[in-house]
Amino acid sequence: MTGFIHTLDIRIYYEDTDHGGVVYYANYLKFMERARTELLRTGGFEQDRIEDEHGIMFAVTEAHLRYLRPARFNDLVRIETRIAKVRGARILFHQQALHLPEEKLLVDAQIHVASISREGKVRRLPEELRAFFQKHADMSKEST
Repeated sequence: MTGFIHTLDIRIYYEDTDHGGVVYYANYLKFMERARTELLRTGGFEQDRIEDEHGIMFAVTEAHLRYLRPARFNDLVRIETRIAKVRGARILFHQQALHLPEEKLLVDAQIHVASISREGKVRRLPEELRAFFQKHADMSKEST
């Protein structure tokens, strides 16, 4: 896979783990949400301003995660985010969690996000956001 990759490093705290000291599986979704928010910030977009100025929010419509190996308490994990596809009101993100420093793949995910109104209706992305996502989208055959 080619194209722009946004990275966010996260330290695993005790609160992120289950009784066995392994990251609770649902927490990867939280980490990936944070990474998508930080990706928007790199383009100068804050989610609260997007809602105020354009009346839209983002909702995850599908999440496909493949768990390959666990992260544990005090590990350092990198979340890599790629924009795989942009269409009208929908964005497909390819996200991976990697164990640092050796960059071993922990979780591989495809996250589908829709742009919606405050009332929950699908709305097209504002032009400036669509342009940002398309500029950074991976248009290789692997991302389709």
